[in-house]
Amino acid sequence: MSQMMIQAAVTMNQLQQKLDLIGNNMANSQTTGYKGRQADFSSLLIQQVNNLSDPANAEGRVTPDGIRVGSGAKLGSTNIDLSLGSILETDRVLDTALKQDNHLFQIQVNENGQENTLYTRDGSFFLSPVNNNQDLMLTTGNGNPVLGQNGPIVIAEGFDSIDIRENGQIIVSRGGQTAVEAQLAVVEAVRPRLLEAAGQNLFRLPDMENLGFDAAEVIQATAPNADVLQSGALEQSNVDIAQQMADLMVTQRSYQFNSRTISMGDQMMGLVNQLRS
Repeated sequence: MSQMMIQAAVTMNQLQQKLDLIGNNMANSQTTGYKGRQADFSSLLIQQVNNLSDPANAEGRVTPDGIRVGSGAKLGSTNIDLSLGSILETDRVLDTALKQDNHLFQIQVNENGQENTLYTRDGSFFLSPVNNNQDLMLTTGNGNPVLGQNGPIVIAEGFDSIDIRENGQIIVSRGGQTAVEAQLAVVEAVRPRLLEAAGQNLFRLPDMENLGFDAAEVIQATAPNADVLQSGALEQSNVDIAQQMADLMVTQRSYQFNSRTISMGDQMMGLVNQLRS
């Protein structure tokens, strides 16, 4: 196979991954708190093909002598865009929307029998019965516990009303008396590019040992009693459909060009074989 066809085949494989990424963004354009993904490409190995030795070749050149032939492109990284989406007021007590770009809720998820902490921007919470229906736990729509400053948030049954304040405090009223039952543990992603998508609109920390970072260098707690959220509202997806459509057309056209390169390369090889015969 010629170098030209190898370049095109490698690049097509990576463009297919970008098409999948764009499709995922568009499919989640109406998902609460969803953050779009962006693809960055980088060049693969480049081979240096030296020209015939001639002193005249170096005259007036500012770049190295010779021809550099690449081996295609690869999807270098997939970055999460944590920019703030539009806020939709729902007037539902347990709906909360984070006000800052890099702020995240902490969620406890059971993975293979182990409790892990994941992160999300989706503030659509619910109360699920626990302890033989004697208590209520604050959970996500998938039933995963929402973490407060002291772990999962559990509220005793029998309250009259519940409210979530802008600083994350959960206020419960019983018999005309109000009290702070818990506080949401909102954190800030200091290095948001290191977060990995974990599915179900959740993020996780990567393997910190391989990256040479501590968890505290990526995730940090927000300032105490800071106004970090808006109650009775939800953050919408930050996916720009118009931009995604433009990226889709550009990527599809690039895929077609590389496919055409393989077809033309095959035709040229066929012509050469006919001449030899």
